[in-house]
Amino acid sequence: MKISRTTLALASLLPLAAAPVAAPLAHAQQAPDDGDAAPAIIVVGQGQATIAEEQIAKTPGGVDVVPYEDYADRTVVSLRDTLAFSPGVYTQPRFGQEVRISIRGSGLSRSFHMRGLTLLQDGVPINLSDDNGDFQELEPIFLDHLEVYRGGNALRFGSGTLGGAINGVTPSGDSARGVFARIDGGSYNMIRGLLSGGFGDDRANAWAGISVDSHDGDRTHAKRHSVRFNGNVGLKLADAITTRFYASVNDIHQQLPGALNGSDALNDPAKGNTAGDQQRDITSLRLQNRTTIDLGAGTLTFGGFYNNKQLFHPIYVVIDQKSEDKGTFARAEWTGGIVSATLGGEIRWGTTDAKQFVNVNGHRGAQIFQATQRARTANIYGELRITPVAGLSLIGGGIWADGWREQDRTMPSTVNARASFQAFSPKIGVLWQPAEGIDVYANTNRSVEFPTFVELAQTVNFVPVQPQKAWTVEVGTRGKRGPLSWDVTYYRATLKGEMLQYTVTTDIPASTFNANRTLHEGVEAGLSWQPVDWLRLRQVWQWSNFRFRGDAQFGDNRLPVVPRHVLRSEVRFGGDALHIAPNLEWVPQGAYADYANTARTPGYALIGLSAGATLRNGLDVFADVRNITGKKAIGDVAAVISANAASVIYYPVERRAIYAGLRARF
Repeated sequence: MKISRTTLALASLLPLAAAPVAAPLAHAQQAPDDGDAAPAIIVVGQGQATIAEEQIAKTPGGVDVVPYEDYADRTVVSLRDTLAFSPGVYTQPRFGQEVRISIRGSGLSRSFHMRGLTLLQDGVPINLSDDNGDFQELEPIFLDHLEVYRGGNALRFGSGTLGGAINGVTPSGDSARGVFARIDGGSYNMIRGLLSGGFGDDRANAWAGISVDSHDGDRTHAKRHSVRFNGNVGLKLADAITTRFYASVNDIHQQLPGALNGSDALNDPAKGNTAGDQQRDITSLRLQNRTTIDLGAGTLTFGGFYNNKQLFHPIYVVIDQKSEDKGTFARAEWTGGIVSATLGGEIRWGTTDAKQFVNVNGHRGAQIFQATQRARTANIYGELRITPVAGLSLIGGGIWADGWREQDRTMPSTVNARASFQAFSPKIGVLWQPAEGIDVYANTNRSVEFPTFVELAQTVNFVPVQPQKAWTVEVGTRGKRGPLSWDVTYYRATLKGEMLQYTVTTDIPASTFNANRTLHEGVEAGLSWQPVDWLRLRQVWQWSNFRFRGDAQFGDNRLPVVPRHVLRSEVRFGGDALHIAPNLEWVPQGAYADYANTARTPGYALIGLSAGATLRNGLDVFADVRNITGKKAIGDVAAVISANAASVIYYPVERRAIYAGLRARF
């Protein structure tokens, strides 16, 4: 189906047409009742985030909630701006809204799209049925908060990946009543607007928002523009039954400036590639429903979803795909004394009409490929929690996953290829709460990732790429004591058959192989210290030790892409009425660019600044300054076997930019 911009604009005027999935939680701060003092700063309400934090407190592993207020004073260019201070989440921009996102080395060598993470909005996967995904479809400016479940801790979302899951939660009308408006603008002709509104109560409510974005980008051939709509309607059908419908529409257009060689990335970062007018244009529609029945001692939640997506993607060829994905899910949760349990399942199935054409300056030339790709991914998961004594919980569970992929190719020749996969991934853990507000935890889990069509359909027949399997052990602690709060996790994942990719030639973008044995080991640490109301220090540190283990070709070489150390720090001076927050990103030594470990990017330090002020009740201004010193550095790489001076695999960091904006609530 074709979704026009006119349709998008009309959709923004139909909040009651919205559609579904996740617990009824909130976005912007609830408007105060008559006679109440208005909030000093416009941020999202704490209702939904508080519920998410309560769920996280029951998890024996690395988890995190990122409320809207954490990035309210930043111009949200990409998911990097929302997750910059989420422990263990590695985000590096390539250009515009294109960003590498990885947790525990997930999708380590995938230099396009996304793999190894389950990305959800309101509890429903954005990933296609083969688990491939485009993170641009999750628009953080709409969200009340994000929930980050690292590794096997994402069991409750039916995720069995190495990286885990990230769930973006939108507001609801009963907790985000009133009209909220936001506008940002700044460097490189950037302009972005958001208008949203909510109304109703716990019996019936609706919320809807529309955003418009335009940006020339900080590199040649990096322009983008988008129109997005999100909305939902919640109904209380009976005292114990609630349902919510969600809808989202995206119309995203992004020019691709591509990678540079090392010299250009460090000396001429504004340079871009205009050959072939490479782009990634996405038009998508998602409809979802979630219904919850309160059973007294537990709840039953079930629903379904429909995703329609069109991808127009001129690169070395023109990729033209239309896909439809459908799915249904259910989860039962029960609590009784010292025992509680969760049992759930999900099935996704979809069809993609995949075509390729000769790229004639960004337009379709002669058709060279056509295939119908069908995929199914299903899982059943369960978890049992026993609390024999107060403050101590023992958790055991697992997820059974089933995957099936089929491609019927009709051009340039007729070929049918199929692959199917099955796996069980167990998990056991312990959670100890020695004092109120302090958690100590440990767990071990298995993860299994099935290959997507990107990995399988590399030649005429499916390449025999096998699932990636890993056992991960993690120990850590999180909590708050006085002015200090922390979240520290050590993990060690031993992988077999890690799906690694490398750039082959300018004509073939990537190939995939299964490595034998690899190691992903690291520390995910977050620390916040607020000794007085007007001063707060927060920082995150990631230590990543990713390497081969006795590989026949690469020995014990380090895996490329992710540097050994990454530190982000921010000091915030002032309160809601007026504050300023300088920040620092420091990479002491860059990552390797190749599996042979012959080339390494230099380290760097980027300095930024954000600020905000309340002009009057319901009206705030903010500013966001990036890379103040104009540092030239390499932020991301596309892995190759062996790099040299001519290797076009490097992406420069963001150039100096200044943005400012205004938030208003009526």
